[in-house]
Amino acid sequence: MCGICGVIHLDGQPIEPDVLQAMNNALTHRGPDDAGYYINDNVGLAMRRLSIIDVAGSPQPLYNEDESVGVVFNGEIFNFQALRDQLTQAGHQFHTGGDGETIAHLYEDHQVETAHYLRGQFAFAAW
Repeated sequence: MCGICGVIHLDGQPIEPDVLQAMNNALTHRGPDDAGYYINDNVGLAMRRLSIIDVAGSPQPLYNEDESVGVVFNGEIFNFQALRDQLTQAGHQFHTGGDGETIAHLYEDHQVETAHYLRGQFAFAAW
């Protein structure tokens, strides 16, 4: 099982990359295959990946088309292919074949309602 972590400074202070990296390093045992970081001013997300689906093609964080949404994700989205088909028909463009990227595109359209569309076992953080 992968590991995800994140921090948000509600007072607007910028994220210190070293702190986020230290948090993520503590999760190395959760995912030896990859590490990823997303920093946007006062928000930082990180992940450690254990690759299962689209092993080579789904590095995280995952993004929507213009990278205005970043997602770290763990788990499996059972209905991702049907959601992906619907999102593609609506004009979304995917860059990976993995299930997690679906979350970035759903979040772009549905924000806090995103989880209602997903079927599976998962945890994610999006900004």
